[in-house]
Amino acid sequence: MKKTGSQILLECLQQEGVEKVFGYPGGAVINIYDDLFESPIQHILNRHEQAAVHAADGYARATGYVGVVIATSGPGATNTVTGIATAYMDSIPMVIISGQVPTPLIGNDAFQEADMVGITRPCTKHNYLVQDIKDLPRVIKEAFYIARTGRPGPVLIDLPKDIQVATLKYTYPDTVKLRGYKPTVTGNKRQIDKAAKMLLRAKRPVFYVGGGTVQSNASGELLALAERLQVPVTTTLMAMAAFPQAHPLALGMLGMHGTYFANMAVTDCDLLVAVGARFDDRVTGRIDAFASKAKVIHIDIDPTSIKKNVAVDLPIVGDIKNVLGALLDNLADQDEAVSESVSGLQDWHETVSHWKASHPMGYQASTSVIKPQYVIEKVRELTDDDAIISTEVGQHQMWTAQFFRFSQPRTFLTSGGLGTMGFGLPAALGAQVAFPDRQVIDISGDGSFQMNSQELATLVQYRLPVKIVILNNNFLGMVRQWQQLFFEKRYSQTCMELPIDFVKLAEAYGATGLRTDKVDEVGAVITKALETPGPVIMEFKVAREENVLPMVPAGKGIHEMVLAS
Repeated sequence: MKKTGSQILLECLQQEGVEKVFGYPGGAVINIYDDLFESPIQHILNRHEQAAVHAADGYARATGYVGVVIATSGPGATNTVTGIATAYMDSIPMVIISGQVPTPLIGNDAFQEADMVGITRPCTKHNYLVQDIKDLPRVIKEAFYIARTGRPGPVLIDLPKDIQVATLKYTYPDTVKLRGYKPTVTGNKRQIDKAAKMLLRAKRPVFYVGGGTVQSNASGELLALAERLQVPVTTTLMAMAAFPQAHPLALGMLGMHGTYFANMAVTDCDLLVAVGARFDDRVTGRIDAFASKAKVIHIDIDPTSIKKNVAVDLPIVGDIKNVLGALLDNLADQDEAVSESVSGLQDWHETVSHWKASHPMGYQASTSVIKPQYVIEKVRELTDDDAIISTEVGQHQMWTAQFFRFSQPRTFLTSGGLGTMGFGLPAALGAQVAFPDRQVIDISGDGSFQMNSQELATLVQYRLPVKIVILNNNFLGMVRQWQQLFFEKRYSQTCMELPIDFVKLAEAYGATGLRTDKVDEVGAVITKALETPGPVIMEFKVAREENVLPMVPAGKGIHEMVLAS
């Protein structure tokens, strides 16, 4: 029996295990939406295509599954680009289906035509323009395979309207064969042997852990290896939940707003083991001062990431979970050597402990004004370890990384590489769709929240009980901080002069709004929000000119931090 292209698409999505899709209808995908009407796949109607992609992104980060988005042609498709670029920079598996004008009209400047293959080529792992109905099943199979294997990433399928209505008797492919695309999963045994020897000889080792550890579900192996060798662990923003932050070996985040002790440990270490990290400029600061005393081992599934920014002494290409598991196996029968290595790290641990004691992560508490760090600490105190936290981008994002103390992987969803304001609310929405019974909280600033505040309507429509924390300082806080520190307090266009009544905004959408500017009411507001059914906005009027510290100024090494007084 023949099926239409839109029917084939939806049946292929089911074959890939897709249960939820996010999107926004339009003329170029109307046939898909007509068939969705009777499909078992649940569609979540976002209020903007950018938000739909962020929601699918949050769904993917929280679950590890491929997120799926449908958008119409032209402006609908171009609205997805920011979300696609966000996912691409953070290596998030996603498939985006964009409608396209009929194939005979492509290139004719037809109504709502946009060259999505050309537009998204720089920010997708791969993309397709389907020009023959016979190719559609293969393209879908390949898209999901590419999105989830190797270094994950977004794949776009541009689907012309005439292909959606064409018919085909089809079978879904069982396998994928892509010439030139064969990701290396198993690490080279000789390299792993060398890495084990280097770890056993090191006197000041540090594990530098990135988001690839989360993507490969390798948190258990990381914890086991760190404990086996008693090696301190520092994490990037993307990996904050990859290692329990309350663990004695945890150093917290490194880099521009990293902890003093993480940055000093990396600066002084003699062996840096990079695990699924890409040596981003926000991590390294001035390259020639970064881990300059150390040999570097770099483990990553993407060979193009190795040696790209920092010279590497020992590269290991492979899946993080696989490589760390192989390292554990290598060390399993070396108890005597491991014991000798661990005993040799006593001076290193004492040095790290001294750094922790001399400059702990903290802030100056107040009884008269709400400090944003205090709100984050109270949210952490009043939620359990199973809560999923998303953030927007800005000061609140850094404070969350510094003070929340995550303990489980896939519980911290944030835009790292692209730094996309407006990410947090739709990402929380996507996570709540994935886990309707878990607590999901979006921590936001007043500036970022307004980027995608329309998704309150989506939360209310689908009865998604996301709780939203707005740390309101009436500033674009991170830019203001730079203006204060480096531009003589010339606050050009960073003051949000029009006060927004976020309580009324919540109520206008049918949600609940709470507000306080009193320190002793913070806990009560959070408790009430957690007990209130449905979505809730908690607005906290916080200290307006509080800064995120430590901070590494541009052009400095990560050991050259501006510290809290």
